[in-house]
Amino acid sequence: MLTEAEMKANMQRYLDGFNKNDPEKVISLFAADAQVEDPVGSEKLIGKGSLADFFRQSVASVKQLKLEAPIRGSHGNSAAMAFSIHVEKEGIKTIIHCIDVMTFNDAGKIIDMKAYWGPEDAQQL
Repeated sequence: MLTEAEMKANMQRYLDGFNKNDPEKVISLFAADAQVEDPVGSEKLIGKGSLADFFRQSVASVKQLKLEAPIRGSHGNSAAMAFSIHVEKEGIKTIIHCIDVMTFNDAGKIIDMKAYWGPEDAQQL
């Protein structure tokens, strides 16, 4: 099992991939059979092919991911982070407040990611 420090470091790499406009870095953090539900309640994306398309589009539209609190570990194989997503589309700036929970396999790859945010968590500036 990964240590807390390893899980937190991988979550920081996820943020860094977005902030450096590097979708391939983000995609490389996920296991081949990973699942992503972003946001929770939407259709799950399963497998690296689906995730690759999703993250290439997401990274292209995001200006910045900004941590709102320290990344939190657990006594298991999951960690969580609260952050804001800064997006600009067609001249409209939006901030989405989000909490991601990621579960890792023993190799350090993300096998499950759930993004918690709803319509009330997005605000136009």
